[in-house]
Amino acid sequence: MSAKELKDLTPPQQLLHWARARPDTVALRQKQFGIWQPVTWREYAERSGCLALALLDLGLQPGEKVAILSENRIEWVIAQFGVGLAGGIVAGVYPTSPGVEIEYLLQLADSPIIVCEDQEQLDKVLSVRGNLPELRQIVLIDARGLRHYDRSGIHEFEALIDAGRRLAADQPARIEAIAATQTLDDIGLIVFTSGSTGRPKAAQMSWRGLGSAARGLNTVLGCTDRDSLVSYLPLCHVAEQMFSIHVPMATGAVVNFAESLRTVQEDLRELSPQVFFGVPRIWEKFHASIQTKLREAGGWRLAMYQRAMTSVGRFAELPRPQWSLAQRVVRVFWYVLVLRALLNFVGLRRCRVAISSGAPIAPDILHFFRVLGLPIREAYGLTEASGATTMQTSDASPVGTVGVPYPGVELKLADDGEILIRGDVVFKGYYRNPEATAEAMDAEGWLHSGDVARWEDGPAGRELRIIDRKKDIMITAGGKNITPSEIENALRISPFIREAIVIADRRRFVSALLQIDFESVGNWAEAQGLPYTNFKSLVEQDKVRAMIESEVAVANARLAQVQQVRKFHLLAKELDHDDGEVTATMKVRRKSIAEKYADVIEAIYV
Repeated sequence: MSAKELKDLTPPQQLLHWARARPDTVALRQKQFGIWQPVTWREYAERSGCLALALLDLGLQPGEKVAILSENRIEWVIAQFGVGLAGGIVAGVYPTSPGVEIEYLLQLADSPIIVCEDQEQLDKVLSVRGNLPELRQIVLIDARGLRHYDRSGIHEFEALIDAGRRLAADQPARIEAIAATQTLDDIGLIVFTSGSTGRPKAAQMSWRGLGSAARGLNTVLGCTDRDSLVSYLPLCHVAEQMFSIHVPMATGAVVNFAESLRTVQEDLRELSPQVFFGVPRIWEKFHASIQTKLREAGGWRLAMYQRAMTSVGRFAELPRPQWSLAQRVVRVFWYVLVLRALLNFVGLRRCRVAISSGAPIAPDILHFFRVLGLPIREAYGLTEASGATTMQTSDASPVGTVGVPYPGVELKLADDGEILIRGDVVFKGYYRNPEATAEAMDAEGWLHSGDVARWEDGPAGRELRIIDRKKDIMITAGGKNITPSEIENALRISPFIREAIVIADRRRFVSALLQIDFESVGNWAEAQGLPYTNFKSLVEQDKVRAMIESEVAVANARLAQVQQVRKFHLLAKELDHDDGEVTATMKVRRKSIAEKYADVIEAIYV
């Protein structure tokens, strides 16, 4: 089947195609007991189809929403395609969500069925089940620890697949027949917005929009069936849906499920994927881990690293075709001696395309990885545009831009710089919220993103540069416009600063609330011989504050005078999703922070 014919299929139909065309080729891998276990396209489709039959037997109706509450794993995608093959719609819920948020999201989506990963997730659902009259059935992937539970309405995942196999023996053509009735304009996925500025909304995504976004994204990725990707960010996020499901389903690439977000760096060393997507926090974490290891090594190793970064850093921003012979020799010398080992350390030596999206990333982080030989291409997207809108088309793009729109995406800037988007990638509205839908989209079909940007000249023409969220741009008491994300990124470059929240709106000067990186600062404190027992006691150390003060000074040196942080406060605890301080995607809820730390903020300006 040609690429053109494949694009006319919905993802569930594409899965059935791959099962027929490449039945014994590996589609998925997941580590169990330290060994990567493969799943072929035939097994992928067969297990998904059996689950679909079992869900239909449980009473799932076409168009009903099935929630999935789980970490990334093979069962997540089998559940998604099982629901899709049965004609249902998946609504992913972040596994870090507390019970009250799960209750709200399930009510919002009217979900009659939820797939839970394990006892921990099940307990959260059971704690609010009394407030969920629509919830009829619970499917449990890992049923350990449930000996004394009331099992009414609870079904084990593998038992359902076994039941589906028995049903398939009697109805061998049923799933194919149901899948054949699907159209590209059907709603295939519900994605809950992050809720950073209010309560989450349920964005309805069509198969056509998701497929169009995946194909547009792949015009830059160039992903094929010979490539490997790693799934580790939450699958309920539309960007991870692109990289774990829709691009692989359109191209036949292999998806590997990391053991957990905590082990992703170790998994990358084993897999060495050709394509890797990370949010800025992941790239910051990789950068911090390298810095920490080199500080621990010290001596000649640290000196060699610093020399390599200085030597290659002089020309790393130039496009490679413009390098002179001498520069190429310098690069090869330091690559063999130092840089290759650093790329192996993060597991990305074979990576062909590295992507950052989800939030602005600090230019110094981009420069660092360019020197290593891994240029990170920035991309821009939002949930309501299927997660993929623009991306840098080459390594020659200016640092900090997010490239150009994909084929099929119309993009323009409003008079105030707000990004407007139109095309198949735009969502089909918020479920049960026509008012919010009308606010997000105008009568001509333009999606109002809420992000402010400007065009900037690049080697291949005009590229987009994001300034900030429209609602986040601050104006100081002196009338100066402040872009908080730029300042926060400069602060987060430090391996010792995990989070930064800038305060400047209607204030005399810029200040910040800072959260230390507990692991990095803890290692530093131990090397200094500083005793501490927990996060709070570490923060209260005078030497820790002095060290952070020096890190802030380094960040200030990169900023214009009006942007420099004059005062800061170290938070005595980590920002927490359960406390309403950050979203499930770890985006700061500025309004909540401003209210919770109002006394602290006022004390800064006394």
